[in-house]
Amino acid sequence: MKVSKYLSKHLRHQPDRIGLVLDPQGWTEIDTLLRAAAAHGFPIGRDELDHVVATNDKKRFTIEGTRIRAAQGHTVSVDLGLPAAEPPAYLYHGTVADRLPAIRAEGLRPMARHDVHLSPDRATATRVGARRGRPVVLAVAAGAMHRDGHVFRLSANGVWLTAAVPPAYIRFPG
Repeated sequence: MKVSKYLSKHLRHQPDRIGLVLDPQGWTEIDTLLRAAAAHGFPIGRDELDHVVATNDKKRFTIEGTRIRAAQGHTVSVDLGLPAAEPPAYLYHGTVADRLPAIRAEGLRPMARHDVHLSPDRATATRVGARRGRPVVLAVAAGAMHRDGHVFRLSANGVWLTAAVPPAYIRFPG
């Protein structure tokens, strides 16, 4: 778990903290990452890195040849190059009750991230919402949004991304 969090922090949010430079698509050389981590007191072996990437339950990282990147969730500027995709009729977003007034008023916004993250099923959205307390799952009329011109992209790990979700497309519980 510690390695996964370390990778998320430095491949999604603070690469400069350990001297990493991500290319415009978010990639960095694996050897460069491993050297930087070791130089900053967090040595990671290549076998350990490969194991974390292969077994991460959210498939947060992608290895391509000699490079690695986070699949999505960046706060640093990257273009993942994900093509537009047609979403299913409904996608889901996990949150907590104290966020509902703002969501009712403003919809779902990316906040510090580049996109709003949506889950393909209620179970995944429930796990996402549970990270911040008792989860509330919102249904998003993604098919209707798409028909109305909103763009969706699907990340390599199955997370649906869109710029924002206006309140009219959200089904609130109760």
